[in-house]
Amino acid sequence: MLNRRSLLLAGLGALAARLAAAREAAPALMLAEVYRPGMSLADYWVSEKFDGVRGYWDGKQLWTRGGEPVVAPAWFIAPLPKQPLDGELWAGRGQFAHAVSTVRSQTPNDTAWHGMRFMVFDLPAQGGDFTVRLAVLRKLLPITDAPWVVPVPQERATTHAELQALLAKTVKMGGEGLMLHRGGSLYRAERNSDLLKVKTHDDAEARVVGHMPGKGRHSGRLGALLVETPEGKRFKLGSGLTDAERENPPAIGSWVTYRYNGTNPGGLPRFARFMRVRSDRPS
Repeated sequence: MLNRRSLLLAGLGALAARLAAAREAAPALMLAEVYRPGMSLADYWVSEKFDGVRGYWDGKQLWTRGGEPVVAPAWFIAPLPKQPLDGELWAGRGQFAHAVSTVRSQTPNDTAWHGMRFMVFDLPAQGGDFTVRLAVLRKLLPITDAPWVVPVPQERATTHAELQALLAKTVKMGGEGLMLHRGGSLYRAERNSDLLKVKTHDDAEARVVGHMPGKGRHSGRLGALLVETPEGKRFKLGSGLTDAERENPPAIGSWVTYRYNGTNPGGLPRFARFMRVRSDRPS
């Protein structure tokens, strides 16, 4: 019993060490809050929200949001400027799984990478507010010899009604949603309302901390994931899982994305449904 307890503690200690190392290596990125009707749209720029893997180019190396190095082909990164770039490694609408598998592969596949684009939306090290940084970005990109490095198209936001019409059009075409970026904002490496995501549903991420056994037709396999939000709130996530995912559930320590419909008075998500594993974040 003592030996099993020692092994368990050692495993937990190793997991904690890996998480701490990943947090330390993770690039300091600006993160989005959620747009709600009634928020002022004054001074915001709007663009499509690309469903890929957040990519940060530090001038020498590509990194994921979680601090993992991206092993891209030499031809993909050779034309990139020495200036840091913040963007999304994207394979096209509805191709999230392709983007993740391509980015996470430690042996770059040329054919897969030829289907990737680096959608750049900000210059983290550039001085000035977002409108100033956008003007610099538009002079820096596109690069003639690297059509896969794309400056994200931005236009001025106007009214809530027009924003919702643009959202509906984007989603109908297979897009994930929209992003709003306040023109007068400096690049702050934190979650704040200078950057807002606009979607048809709420979603968030949580880390898997346990596997709850199933009952009834799910007896003998996963019933629900026990997950923990970045704020430390824990809840069970059972809806939305496929039979295959119940047979081979996301590993403890991995991150998952879930949908929900608002929160209860205690701050827990209402009607949370599993969407997918966020394999671009370290476990």
